[in-house]
Amino acid sequence: MAAAKAFILDGLAAGTLRPVIAKTFEFDDIVAAHRFLESNEQLGTIVVTV
Repeated sequence: MAAAKAFILDGLAAGTLRPVIAKTFEFDDIVAAHRFLESNEQLGTIVVTV
């Protein structure tokens, strides 16, 4: 587990490992964000900004 954590943290710090963001929603659109999540159409992370 420690090796995996080090791999991820090192990759993020070096910029070689970056998260994939499928879509970003405003908090006011939380219902649309939830529907998008339930649709399983996303490839990556869904971000909700507050």
